[in-house]
Amino acid sequence: MKVSNITNVEKFFEVVDSCTGKVELVTGEGDRLNLKSKLSQYVSLANIFSNGEIPEMEILASEKEDIDKLLNFMMNN
Repeated sequence: MKVSNITNVEKFFEVVDSCTGKVELVTGEGDRLNLKSKLSQYVSLANIFSNGEIPEMEILASEKEDIDKLLNFMMNN
């Protein structure tokens, strides 16, 4: 799923951390980064939201309930 305009990055990562299955960021080159990894959250994504928000990215979640959590976050935050 494509997500965009994430302004509450801290809350976004709280939702990601609460997911039970894999949550991955798909890079422009097609690589998949584990968003549940703190290293990936702080290092790999630093350039995406250097101004305090994430403009757009593609993420994959392996579990239906995790997709629902992420969609709920996107619709309500």
